Amino acid sequence: MSKEMKELQKRWNSMLETVHSNSHVVAFMNSRVGHYLDDHPFVALSLLIFMAASAIPVAFFLVFVAATTVTACIGVIFMEGFLILLSGVTLLCVLGGLGMLSLAVSGVLSVCYLSLTTLLNHWPSPSMSKKEIANGSGFLPSDPPALDQDTTNKKSE
Repeated sequence: MSKEMKELQKRWNSMLETVHSNSHVVAFMNSRVGHYLDDHPFVALSLLIFMAASAIPVAFFLVFVAATTVTACIGVIFMEGFLILLSGVTLLCVLGGLGMLSLAVSGVLSVCYLSLTTLLNHWPSPSMSKKEIANGSGFLPSDPPALDQDTTNKKSE
């Protein structure tokens, strides 16, 4: 690996170590929900996408509620109830759509991941001959690959 990749990997590992050593993260991962999400990564990915996508609509809803509350203090109480009801139904529709969208995106990403890993696991190595590929013997390793050519030469002598 190059120097930059090693440095990037070292920074990534230190960031992950910081996150995993946080007491809130440790407490959450030790809870029943944390164990469930750890055992079901598709659900965790769906939940993460849903939470990230729903943050802006929820923020707009809270700003809208605050603005209508100020308006109610001025004297439009009945209108506020109707508008909050209407915006609540709208928020419910938006969050339902985002939930379905996050499930669809998670499904597509999971299928892509599984397809690519399966494809890469069955991909023949470029050092195989056409005869090995035709026989299928190149897919099952007979000897582990030698990492150092010098040690292989010394063993043969």
